[in-house]
Amino acid sequence: MRWRNSLPPVLLIAASAVALWPALAQRSPESILPPGFGQEPATNSTAQPDRPAHASPDLVPDVKLALPETGNQSDLIGDLVEDTSNDSAVALVAPLDLPKELQRSLNDVGLMTPTEGGLPATAFGRTDGRFLNTLLSHTEAPLASRWASILLRRTLLSQSDIPSGVSGADWVAERAWLLVRMGEADMARALVARVDAVNYSPRLYEVAMQAALATGDPASLCSIATPAASVSDEPSWPLAQAMCAALSGESGTASALVDRVRDDRAASGIDVLLAEKVVGAATNSRRAVTIQWDGVERLDAWRYGLAVATGVAIPTRLFSTVGPQVQAWHARAPLIAPAARAGSVELATAMGVFSSAALVDFYGDLWTATDPAERSGSVGELLRTAYSGEDDGAKLAAMKSLWNVDGPAMVYARQVMTARAAAMLPVASTNDSDAIIASMLSVGLDIQAVRWSSQVPVGSIGWAQLAVASPRAIAGVDASAVRSVPGGENDRRNKFLLAGLAGLGRLPVESVSKLAESYAVPLGRVTSWTRAIDHAAASGQSGTVIVLAAAGLQTREWRYVPPEHLFHIVAALRRVGFEPEARMIAAEALART
Repeated sequence: MRWRNSLPPVLLIAASAVALWPALAQRSPESILPPGFGQEPATNSTAQPDRPAHASPDLVPDVKLALPETGNQSDLIGDLVEDTSNDSAVALVAPLDLPKELQRSLNDVGLMTPTEGGLPATAFGRTDGRFLNTLLSHTEAPLASRWASILLRRTLLSQSDIPSGVSGADWVAERAWLLVRMGEADMARALVARVDAVNYSPRLYEVAMQAALATGDPASLCSIATPAASVSDEPSWPLAQAMCAALSGESGTASALVDRVRDDRAASGIDVLLAEKVVGAATNSRRAVTIQWDGVERLDAWRYGLAVATGVAIPTRLFSTVGPQVQAWHARAPLIAPAARAGSVELATAMGVFSSAALVDFYGDLWTATDPAERSGSVGELLRTAYSGEDDGAKLAAMKSLWNVDGPAMVYARQVMTARAAAMLPVASTNDSDAIIASMLSVGLDIQAVRWSSQVPVGSIGWAQLAVASPRAIAGVDASAVRSVPGGENDRRNKFLLAGLAGLGRLPVESVSKLAESYAVPLGRVTSWTRAIDHAAASGQSGTVIVLAAAGLQTREWRYVPPEHLFHIVAALRRVGFEPEARMIAAEALART
């Protein structure tokens, strides 16, 4: 299917990233921002969210930002954006049957208020909306940090004021588009659904299509398919009209629309066949077709969404052509059998889309549905033992078996899975204390993790995690202790430890300066990105800080994140009232490097 003038298919992000996004660590991050940030007026806003006593476990509502593996981070956004002043205008369509007095306002579209974990309406201060929208649209996802992703989701879903310079519809669109790329398709669809069709912009139509496909829900397009087709020449909209006509029982209209697209050669092959599959399923007509994937070399949003909507199995080989966010979409697809979603669910957990509780419940349900004769040695069986084994030795042995998997993302997902089981272990001398602490901190159980401080020697990885994660600075954190961590000056984990402690203000200034020079970490380097995030923090713009933090973490693995980015991110989050999350991000960097 052709996607003229549409959003680039979400599923091509991984391929396009190779060409578009050279490593920040290898080039100056000067242009990580679009042009114009320095011109926005300063804000006097000091509104901040309430500070929790310690990090809230997980912060992942159960309702529920891609680079090549060579280590390239995103290039400087300003190099890709020549002009941010031409944001799309809102194209109003003829009002529907909804009286004007019942139409919802675009002023504060979102799903979360501050009392529900969202950010204040003024979280973006007076930052120019064109800058923010450009930043959102060019931020690669998923992010390196699960904790940063969780915090970014809360930010994007908050009922925030519309920044100056952009329309309300386009502000919703860019937030939803980033959520889709983060794997948060459900949340993107819910956010888009808060806007009445009469208020859509061309950009929001495009994003609504992507959100509907990512959730395998073409029916959610039915309220906007006709007005969207009037402002777009994409063949996806006439096909959406056909599917919606079929869902309304108008099989003749549906067939005519599909035939018109085929006759115009606007789309062909499997793309039209999948639309016909939806039409046939909706009308129970003879037009139902069999889908064959022979000759199909890549997956895209259209193919994924309609296949999921009709229960068509997608060949495993095609998932290798897409980014990891698709696995997160796949993890939450209700028409896919749980056993076929297990690997996707764990990857989604590492990305922050699934919570620890949701992951445990998933495997609990899967264990219940498994034949008793086949349960032995399964993930569900090991998880059951980890939480309710006969003794502590059996529980820890089960956890270690669960942690023994390939791939850093899967290991971290298993640590998330066992976090609360690890918290129930009695404090004892063991060679596994580093992993136990990492497991607890993966979901924010910082108070429980601190109980193990007596069992981890200074200089160990467990000690390093607690040095940054503890709600209160622990005793003995100084330059000599930092230098005692194995790996030396060239070890990236040690550089992250320095950056985290410096950002939290837990090392004397003179020690920070000497260690930074010794470890070759340019904490004092000034770039457009550092100026932007420092300015936002000084102005109390928590939302802007979080979006900029995401821009500094846009790579799939922590080993490609510059340590100085961690320093600025931790310091800025701490300044705007998110110290618990800053501590967890610093601890995550140590655990996943």
